[in-house]
Amino acid sequence: MSVTRRDFLKGVAGATAVGPFVLRARPSWAADAIVQHASIGASGMAWSDIRSFAKHPAFRLAAVADVDESRVENVRKQFPDVRVYKDWRELLKAEKGKIDSINVSTPDHMHAPIAMTAMRQGVHVYVQKPLAATLHEVRRLSEYAAKHPIVTQMGIQISSAPSQRVTEQLIKDGAIGKIREVHTFCNKSWGAEGLLPDTADPIPPSLDWDGWLGVAEKRPYIKDAYHPAEWRKRVGFGTATLGDMGCHILSAPFRGLGLNAPVSVTSFGPAPTRDNYPVRARIRYTFPANPLAAGNTIDLWWYDGEERPPDGVVALAGDKMPETGSIVIGTDGTIVLPHIADPILLPAAQFAGRSMPTVEPRDHYGEFLDAVLAAKAAGPRGARTHPSASFSYSGPLTETVLLGTVALWYPERTLEWDARKLKFRNPKEANRYVERKYRKGWGVKGF
Repeated sequence: MSVTRRDFLKGVAGATAVGPFVLRARPSWAADAIVQHASIGASGMAWSDIRSFAKHPAFRLAAVADVDESRVENVRKQFPDVRVYKDWRELLKAEKGKIDSINVSTPDHMHAPIAMTAMRQGVHVYVQKPLAATLHEVRRLSEYAAKHPIVTQMGIQISSAPSQRVTEQLIKDGAIGKIREVHTFCNKSWGAEGLLPDTADPIPPSLDWDGWLGVAEKRPYIKDAYHPAEWRKRVGFGTATLGDMGCHILSAPFRGLGLNAPVSVTSFGPAPTRDNYPVRARIRYTFPANPLAAGNTIDLWWYDGEERPPDGVVALAGDKMPETGSIVIGTDGTIVLPHIADPILLPAAQFAGRSMPTVEPRDHYGEFLDAVLAAKAAGPRGARTHPSASFSYSGPLTETVLLGTVALWYPERTLEWDARKLKFRNPKEANRYVERKYRKGWGVKGF
């Protein structure tokens, strides 16, 4: 059975002990400080983000933009003074100098244009995963953030959960010895077979369809094909199951192992069609060795839909095998990390009585707002605090994830990657998927 978005959000709430936000040692500069915030998106994940931010005492929702006015009702009810826009560009223009930060909680294809435009105005940005839709966009966002005094964070809120951070520490501490390989998996299936129908349906009066398309090429509106909940399946708008869940699930082994960029990636599943991503995927990333590796390289595998790790890997987990999560195999044991649950060290008898590392509480949303408050106090030339999933970390993580979505187009072929040059060495034709052209009239500076 698939994990629903509602189940996922409930799990995150439990895993991170979400409740009224409490600053353990509230700095003097925050005593009466306010973060004037805007949300790009008003429902779905955007509404979840808004509610999570609202637990912080300094948060004020100043403005919101959503292309579908029928989906703004909850925001209007809870924040009656909020200024509502339909076009995010109008929001940023009208609110320039009035807002401190934004969250970008839109379909994937609009993450980069909105985030870059906001950063160029000096606005601090919280961007939902994946950071962007293409490798080129991710790199440009990361580079801009590194060169300017902008606070950034990507919405991989589960990465702040104790279970994830304990797993990272277990890997770093060598609890299971040197690492042989990693297997990550998710039973979601954000894909579809075949093509979309060659039809056009009436556009709902509440929806700005051209605004929803944004930088993407024009196409007819098809009911229930894109908006509001099906876009993750569609080429050019979402980034498949891997883009949806990979940034969450890969994060603990990625950070724990100190990974940065793979040297190659191979897909062993079906290819996308013109319109749709495949319903299942099996992908192997190969990373250079580091002091935590058992061999000359580290293989990290991804499986989604009906694909599962090999029987031998499943046998290591036994009755602890989750439907979604990670298995880290070392020379001296195995870590099983169910998604949104505590890690398990195996074999159980070997690790009986072993205490787990302790980690300090961390609120993913709160640390972003705290960093924004610190930036306001420090002034334009002051130092910046970098939250745990700032673009310096989430950029390379997202690039790794998106390499897998490119590999989907070349089943059974190993793509050799040059991260420094942001190019595929082989096959060179894969470079067509590194970046994309924006629709005329939607030009965004910075790309």
